[in-house]
Amino acid sequence: MKYFPSVFLIYILILAGCGDGDKSKLEAYNAEAFAYDLGDSWEVNATKTFTALLTYDIDLVIPTGDTLKSLISRTEDKMKNEKMSDVDLETQFELDSTYAEGNYKVIFNVKDMNTEQTTKSSAEFVLENE
Repeated sequence: MKYFPSVFLIYILILAGCGDGDKSKLEAYNAEAFAYDLGDSWEVNATKTFTALLTYDIDLVIPTGDTLKSLISRTEDKMKNEKMSDVDLETQFELDSTYAEGNYKVIFNVKDMNTEQTTKSSAEFVLENE
């Protein structure tokens, strides 16, 4: 595997699969309604927007086994008109020449700010010069 100065990771968090079998409380946010006077009647428009507010930290486990905590911290605030079953979390960072060749692991520590649920996921990658 070739050494890449930047590592690009994509993690798809499946919100329906989070938790330990517990059913999360259903919550609805951002409902809106408007009424328009048409003269002899009213037209009412109502919309519902689904939101996902996720915060996440990225930890990096280096070849020596040490963990660099919260290397990156981000928030994703998504809004859609339909229920979301997943949200893409992306991060990109650069590892300079001080990082040795070897096996690394990136850990996503994710918190859903609406339900207070947390989850973790990890992926491994290798830095190796040709």
